[in-house]
Amino acid sequence: MATYRKRGGTWRAEVAKAGIRESKSFDTKAEAVTWATKLEAEIDAGQRRSYSKVQKTLSDAMDEYLEKVSTSMGKHEWNKTRIEFFKSEMDFVGTLVRNVKPEQIAKWRDKRLKDVKTSTVNRDLNLLSAVFEVACKEWKWIHTNPVHEVKRPKDPPPRRRRVPDEEAAVMAKALGLTEDGPIETAQQYTALAFLLAIETGMRQGEIIGTVWRDVHLSQKYLHIPKSKNGDARDVPLSTRAVALLSRLKRTKDEPRCFPVAQSSVDALWRKIRTKVAKDKPEFADLNFHDSRHEATTRLSRKLNVLALAKMIGHRDVQSLMIYYDETAAELAARLD
Repeated sequence: MATYRKRGGTWRAEVAKAGIRESKSFDTKAEAVTWATKLEAEIDAGQRRSYSKVQKTLSDAMDEYLEKVSTSMGKHEWNKTRIEFFKSEMDFVGTLVRNVKPEQIAKWRDKRLKDVKTSTVNRDLNLLSAVFEVACKEWKWIHTNPVHEVKRPKDPPPRRRRVPDEEAAVMAKALGLTEDGPIETAQQYTALAFLLAIETGMRQGEIIGTVWRDVHLSQKYLHIPKSKNGDARDVPLSTRAVALLSRLKRTKDEPRCFPVAQSSVDALWRKIRTKVAKDKPEFADLNFHDSRHEATTRLSRKLNVLALAKMIGHRDVQSLMIYYDETAAELAARLD
């Protein structure tokens, strides 16, 4: 027999039958009764089984996800880092995965919101939900995904920072890049990577990970074997992009175009930006990734939306719009 309890403005239905225990919250009691009645009917018909013998913890599910699901993704290393963080911060990772409650996840969400932005929390919830989802749909360890019952915090408006040519030139110079000198230092590689990002819309990791065998300057494109979403793509190169890549030297025993660690690029960017911002405060909020906004906006004037999405590496136009930041004044100038 199902039980119903009112908690604040919601109704929670709980079903305990034939070894199966499930609960879910709804806005009205009628919705709760409908759900519970349907579940009990499925149990009676043998369409639901008890998962009480599945002795897997949330930590086990995270490990399984990394081993069997995440490895094929472009963001596998990020997943590993975040799951390591989850294990150190979530006090319920040792709980049997079937016993993890939405309330525990919501409590963790609220704690995180005190320290980080809503966008960070939502990204973490996406990963946590993915773990529960595969445990439910594929491994059959649980009946439902508890993250689905957790309210997501509202993301802030998309970032709109652009990179004018003047600012790009200032950063390149501050990083030690000259017009025609050799590229030898990590700072100079960072500067060239930034300029290439503005020209192509490539992500920092994609640029730093580029190897010479994937660069085809005579055909004006380079190949990315696996991007953030796991897809491979070919990036067309403008004359300017070809000129930038041509400045890089090739050595026999170095397959990378940019022989520098991405962590070093991050650190050097922040260091030089801080130094520049002492005299030019407007640089304080300039991120390397803002190059993607600038590139997408510039390229939109040359490519149709499908070609642009293919070049930038987005599967849908909605994602592409996050990086398209053309102002009303710029649009007006194109009308005449």
